[in-house]
Amino acid sequence: MENKVICHCMNVSYADIEKALHEHQVFTDVEREFEEIQKVTHCSTGCGGCHDEILGVISEIMSK
Repeated sequence: MENKVICHCMNVSYADIEKALHEHQVFTDVEREFEEIQKVTHCSTGCGGCHDEILGVISEIMSK
């Protein structure tokens, strides 16, 4: 996948989410990982319109 921007408000890309996810060593569940990714990238803290897409990206990365 190209490095597309997922959260336009905070300019967070797929690669940013992937990097933040891999920095967190223990994968538990998508919702918990979402909270951790938010702390690092601040994604989905603007308008929130990317919430579901970010959950999808996290789920995709965790399933690899």
